[in-house]
Amino acid sequence: MNNKEKLYGFYLTLFVAMIVLTNIIGVKLFEVFSNPSTGSFFSEPITLTTGIITYPLTFLLTDIVCEVFGQKKASQMVIFGFIASIISLVFIKIAVILPGSEVWINGALGYENINDMQRAYESVFTLPGFLISASMLAYLVAQLIDVKIFHFIKKLTSEKKLWLRNNLSTMFSQLIDTIIVNSIFLHFGLNLSWEIIINIIIASYIVKVFIAAIDTPLVYVGVYFTKKFINK
Repeated sequence: MNNKEKLYGFYLTLFVAMIVLTNIIGVKLFEVFSNPSTGSFFSEPITLTTGIITYPLTFLLTDIVCEVFGQKKASQMVIFGFIASIISLVFIKIAVILPGSEVWINGALGYENINDMQRAYESVFTLPGFLISASMLAYLVAQLIDVKIFHFIKKLTSEKKLWLRNNLSTMFSQLIDTIIVNSIFLHFGLNLSWEIIINIIIASYIVKVFIAAIDTPLVYVGVYFTKKFINK
């Protein structure tokens, strides 16, 4: 195995890990408080999903792989991430279904019986099948669009202006993913009002755009050291 294959395997592992982690931790919502006195658009606390911690990193990885390894390898990585997500969700479902043991609650704080422990476990890992399917479809569409836009702009600019294709491809695909996932998960899953959902979509997308702008130097660094390692 040469350096190029080793490095692609490393990026693929990171990508799959981030996707699987997003599926596991992304069901939690958290708040970022704003100061109403500043005249901010968000006079109320901004609600975000914890998937925002890991999911934007996948676009950083796809852009590095797109630039160095090409569109085919990047699309392949997206497909592998999709397959890994399906597999992880199947085994999570099996873990939820399996009956718990009384030994499980030994030393567990706040749980006096196995039923309470089981309900807590299910509340974290259980989501309706159609929500999971919809979110995974949104992921697949957004990531493949990201790869296609990246390479379209690369050809359009004669392989120059990496910062432009990195930002435009990520921002557009993130917009699609944010709208689809949050609309389905928050409306059909949590039954939130559309007013709240729209605020969450806007807030999430603003954060993602900010992250996309920040990760531009990281893309340059990643591409530089990737090429250097391959040519070593």
